[in-house]
Amino acid sequence: MLGEDHSLVHDFPEYLDVIADLTETNLKFATESKKYHSLDKEIRTLELRSSPIDDQAMHQLKHDRAILKDSLFEQLQAARN
Repeated sequence: MLGEDHSLVHDFPEYLDVIADLTETNLKFATESKKYHSLDKEIRTLELRSSPIDDQAMHQLKHDRAILKDSLFEQLQAARN
Protein backbone atom coordinates (compact mmCIF):
# COMPACT_ATOMS: atom_id res chain seq x y z
CA MET A 1 0.00 0.00 0.00
CA LEU A 2 1.50 3.32 -1.03
CA GLY A 3 2.32 5.83 1.66
CA GLU A 4 1.52 3.40 4.48
CA ASP A 5 2.80 4.38 7.94
CA HIS A 6 5.37 1.87 9.21
CA SER A 7 6.43 3.77 12.31
CA LEU A 8 7.39 1.59 15.26
CA VAL A 9 4.56 2.84 17.45
CA HIS A 10 2.09 2.16 14.64
CA ASP A 11 3.36 -1.35 13.88
CA PHE A 12 4.09 -2.35 17.48
CA PRO A 13 1.60 -0.47 19.70
CA GLU A 14 1.94 -3.14 22.40
CA TYR A 15 5.59 -2.02 22.81
CA LEU A 16 4.84 1.69 23.20
CA ASP A 17 6.33 1.92 26.72
CA VAL A 18 9.36 -0.18 25.76
CA ILE A 19 9.98 1.98 22.67
CA ALA A 20 9.88 5.14 24.79
CA ASP A 21 12.19 3.65 27.42
CA LEU A 22 14.75 2.30 24.95
CA THR A 23 14.75 5.53 22.97
CA GLU A 24 15.84 7.36 26.11
CA THR A 25 18.20 4.78 27.62
CA ASN A 26 19.72 2.74 24.78
CA LEU A 27 21.99 4.53 22.31
CA LYS A 28 21.96 1.68 19.76
CA PHE A 29 18.17 1.51 19.78
CA ALA A 30 17.81 5.30 19.59
CA THR A 31 20.26 5.55 16.68
CA GLU A 32 18.66 2.70 14.73
CA SER A 33 15.18 4.02 15.47
CA LYS A 34 16.08 7.46 14.16
CA LYS A 35 17.55 5.95 10.99
CA TYR A 36 14.51 3.66 10.60
CA HIS A 37 12.05 6.56 10.86
CA SER A 38 14.08 8.63 8.43
CA LEU A 39 14.04 5.78 5.88
CA ASP A 40 10.33 5.23 6.41
CA LYS A 41 9.60 8.90 5.83
CA GLU A 42 11.76 8.94 2.70
CA ILE A 43 10.01 5.85 1.29
CA ARG A 44 6.53 7.25 2.00
CA THR A 45 7.44 10.55 0.37
CA LEU A 46 8.79 8.80 -2.72
CA GLU A 47 5.73 6.54 -2.94
CA LEU A 48 3.33 9.45 -2.71
CA ARG A 49 5.26 11.26 -5.45
CA SER A 50 5.13 8.25 -7.80
CA SER A 51 8.65 7.02 -6.93
CA PRO A 52 10.91 9.40 -8.84
CA ILE A 53 13.73 6.85 -8.41
CA ASP A 54 14.31 3.53 -10.15
CA ASP A 55 12.83 0.29 -8.85
CA GLN A 56 16.19 -1.09 -7.69
CA ALA A 57 16.87 1.99 -5.56
CA MET A 58 13.38 1.79 -4.01
CA HIS A 59 13.84 -1.92 -3.35
CA GLN A 60 17.14 -1.17 -1.58
CA LEU A 61 15.51 1.48 0.62
CA LYS A 62 12.74 -0.95 1.59
CA HIS A 63 15.28 -3.71 2.22
CA ASP A 64 17.32 -1.42 4.50
CA ARG A 65 14.15 -0.44 6.37
CA ALA A 66 13.21 -4.11 6.86
CA ILE A 67 16.67 -4.98 8.22
CA LEU A 68 16.47 -2.11 10.69
CA LYS A 69 12.93 -3.05 11.70
CA ASP A 70 14.00 -6.63 12.41
CA SER A 71 16.88 -5.41 14.58
CA LEU A 72 14.65 -2.98 16.44
CA PHE A 73 12.00 -5.63 17.03
CA GLU A 74 14.60 -8.02 18.44
CA GLN A 75 15.72 -5.30 20.82
CA LEU A 76 12.12 -4.63 21.85
CA GLN A 77 11.53 -8.29 22.58
CA ALA A 78 14.74 -8.59 24.58
CA ALA A 79 13.94 -5.51 26.63
CA ARG A 80 10.44 -6.75 27.41
CA ASN A 81 11.72 -10.08 28.76
